[in-house]
Amino acid sequence: MAREVAGKKIVIVGATGVLGSHLAAQLTESGAQVAAIVRDASHLDAATVTQHAIADLTDTASLSAALSSLAPFDGLINAAGVVAFGTIAELDDATLTDLFAINAIAPIVMLRESSQHINEGGFFANISAVVAQAPMAGMAAYSASKAAAWGAMVAATRELRRQHIDVIDIRPPHTETGLANRPIAGSAPKLPTGLNPEVVAARIVTAIRDGEKDLPVEAFNS
Repeated sequence: MAREVAGKKIVIVGATGVLGSHLAAQLTESGAQVAAIVRDASHLDAATVTQHAIADLTDTASLSAALSSLAPFDGLINAAGVVAFGTIAELDDATLTDLFAINAIAPIVMLRESSQHINEGGFFANISAVVAQAPMAGMAAYSASKAAAWGAMVAATRELRRQHIDVIDIRPPHTETGLANRPIAGSAPKLPTGLNPEVVAARIVTAIRDGEKDLPVEAFNS
């Protein structure tokens, strides 16, 4: 079912990132009221974000308080994440913990805490990655963290149906956000040129408008 975004309040977690900032700009252009949850508000664009809260995504109490301060809202998009490279043999405990804390546990907690604040007919969108459905060698732990979140989103879709809240998992192919240049461990292999983040953001906004329930890698094929 189609969804109107004009006049709706949409929260973006990670709105200062490349993809998050494009989403904020495009949703604002579409008439939405954009709020943000970030670690550092100094890079927020006041022209596209009208309200914000500060949170540590690894701290449940901090995240819950931020969501409550912005409630109620009509949708939430999680555009936050971290990446690491290296084989299983090279993986250390701290990297494994950080990957799952940000990429898997945080989105699940976000969904749990925000479900009570999302208006009926709203949505929760988690931006995952192609590796959730196509794990890659040299990125096993990263792939696993994204796959864990994907599994939770699929299950939650059924659980929140009665509340008329859509849960959308978004798995774009490699996108030129610069994330690969900021790994928490290892070094990125030679990657093909990724998609334009502005184009990826536009596809996500279209999916939200059109009421799509899942956005696999195939949905980004031109």
